[in-house]
Amino acid sequence: MTNYDGFIAERIRRVPVSGLHSFFGIAATMPDVISLGVGEPDFPTPAPIAKAAFDAISGRAVGYTANAGLLELRQAIAEHLEKLYGVTYDPDTEVLVTVGVSEGFKCVFTAVCEEGDEIIVPHPCFVAYEPEIVFAGGVPVPVVTRPEDAFEPLAEDIGAAVTERTKAIFVGFPNNPTGTVLTRENALEIARVAEKHDLIVISDEIYDRLVYGTEHVCFPALPGMRDRTVLMGGFSKDYAMTGWRVGYICANAELLKAFSKVHQYAVMSAPTISQYAALAALEIGEPFVLEMIGEYDRRRTMVVSSLNEMGLECFEPKGAFYAFPSVASTGLSGDEFANRLLFEEQVAVVPGCSFGSGGEEHVRIAYCKSYEEIETALERIRSFLNRI
Repeated sequence: MTNYDGFIAERIRRVPVSGLHSFFGIAATMPDVISLGVGEPDFPTPAPIAKAAFDAISGRAVGYTANAGLLELRQAIAEHLEKLYGVTYDPDTEVLVTVGVSEGFKCVFTAVCEEGDEIIVPHPCFVAYEPEIVFAGGVPVPVVTRPEDAFEPLAEDIGAAVTERTKAIFVGFPNNPTGTVLTRENALEIARVAEKHDLIVISDEIYDRLVYGTEHVCFPALPGMRDRTVLMGGFSKDYAMTGWRVGYICANAELLKAFSKVHQYAVMSAPTISQYAALAALEIGEPFVLEMIGEYDRRRTMVVSSLNEMGLECFEPKGAFYAFPSVASTGLSGDEFANRLLFEEQVAVVPGCSFGSGGEEHVRIAYCKSYEEIETALERIRSFLNRI
């Protein structure tokens, strides 16, 4: 057998291989590369959180949990969200623990999308959003954001993209790749669009705690949006727990019942040991979160001021741990800039085109490396700019 195309679903074939992963596959083979690309905290998981996982192993808590996750963890998630944002969920019927937010995408999009249903997605956006919609049979509809609006999606643009096939509005803020934080005023306007057209809002809030000098707007906490919003969150970014793979979905019980059905047939449960670590993160992790926020803010200030001083125009990101400078002043596209910077100066950044429309003249820089590594990388970027 030489041709397997007929055995592969068309919706899988039409999604390209991730350029992001291909790019970092190349970078990983090069010596002395400083990677400002992968969005992974450089902090270790706080020791007391890791200890909770070891204690669980010692206590032989190594079997499956309830399919929806440890009840204690679901209760802690509900209490955490109520304390921070004033939004209330029933841990028995409205909280689902998933294998990271990534599995959450699979559960939500599979349950929501009939073949051909449209989901509005602001661009630039995280690379997994649109492929997961396509894999579920849906159609992602991009709404391009602009630097002059600090890459916030405008309600009028979202409203203009609504058709009779639109099922949901997807928002992911604080944003990857831009670092944009959705303002309350704009969030309220987007909420009104959802109400006007009877749509649900799917809100990825994985970076909710990583905000600087501003507040995070929890979408379901907005007036009238609690039962119209699917909230997705997790522990990877806020608590430096990327490899532990624990996320959650919170939603109205009727919606969550559908998401749980997909989850039931995909996995027995999220990793048990990781769930105990996540529980500890909510119980004792706050001082570590605040410490990491302070250090990210220090790095953010250095990166943004340095980029602007070099002539790479960069608006001030207020969340996550990414800067999204324009490289238009160099005469290079984001893709050309990133490739030349990698091979000529051994610094890895991500071409903005990897994140959809609107990022072609930009690159994403992740400031979740050590302060000293970022300083060295910025020196190499300055050298590159001086040479070209």
